[in-house]
Amino acid sequence: MAPAVLVENLKKSYGDVAAVKDVSFTIESGEIFGLLGPNGAGKTTTIRCLCTLMTPDAGILTLNGISVLANPRAARQMLGYIAQEVALDKVLTGRELLELQAAIYHLPKAAAKARIEQMLDLLEIADLADKKTGTYSGGQKKRLDLAAGLLHQPAVLVLDEPTVGLDIESRTAVWKFLRQLREQGTTILLTSHYLEEVDMLANRVAIIDAGKVISTGTPADLKAEVGGDRITLRIREFTTAPEANRARDLLAALPNVQEVIVNSAQGNSLNLVVDQQSDALSAVQVALKAADLPTFGISQSQPSLDDVYLAATGRTLMDAEMAAVGTRDIKKEKKQSMR
Repeated sequence: MAPAVLVENLKKSYGDVAAVKDVSFTIESGEIFGLLGPNGAGKTTTIRCLCTLMTPDAGILTLNGISVLANPRAARQMLGYIAQEVALDKVLTGRELLELQAAIYHLPKAAAKARIEQMLDLLEIADLADKKTGTYSGGQKKRLDLAAGLLHQPAVLVLDEPTVGLDIESRTAVWKFLRQLREQGTTILLTSHYLEEVDMLANRVAIIDAGKVISTGTPADLKAEVGGDRITLRIREFTTAPEANRARDLLAALPNVQEVIVNSAQGNSLNLVVDQQSDALSAVQVALKAADLPTFGISQSQPSLDDVYLAATGRTLMDAEMAAVGTRDIKKEKKQSMR
């Protein structure tokens, strides 16, 4: 039986820039699958190719065995796509916008009316249905956007950063609704750079970095593969590279320490992988004190998805986000200087 979604050896470039270099994954029916990675990693390009909004340079894309490239119209009938930026006509009411969406999908009037009422109730925005969308809050707009994407009851729902910019209450409401959809059998693909979101929602996750998939599996399995607890350590508030490297060499020799990474992007802090259920934290503190190295801050925790990313790339997702912002700023400055 074909998977609900198949992406195989996907490639897409914009001029000389390779946005997606080689992305492959499958999603089973009724599964929430997360694409996790920093901005600029290739997540949005991947889903736009899947949703027929872009033509890839190479690769295979299928939905329930149907080729997205060969049969784009059939693929669109199976898809619901919610973009990162909410695009609502602010002069329309919520109900009018949903009626327009129903007409686009050629839903019979009686079925469309019933479906609209159902979606308004499910997403708890029935009291806003006859108000203009320009008066909606950010969370209310996102719920209406979800309603529009689900009107035609798609087999596969694709969400690009579904809760970006939302407050905690609205984010929690969206999470609850997505879980309900999964229980009803809807297959969901979501992109996110929120670690907590993917960890809490996704049955499985693919971590993308620089246009390539670097890890795939359940959140629990990925964290288990990394192994050990984590100790995050800062020698000083502003630690020099030589001092951080000295501490790294010292701590790497301890018996319960598996690995030490110096995180230069975060003030030369140190990230240690240590044996679980060991007294590694005390051993680290004793070793630093004996070497006359101070401790500005230290903490121990179980592995997270950020640790998976760190182990695979040598940097955290926050580091990658900051690097992506810096690259965009440099490109912007170059464009402005050429004008």
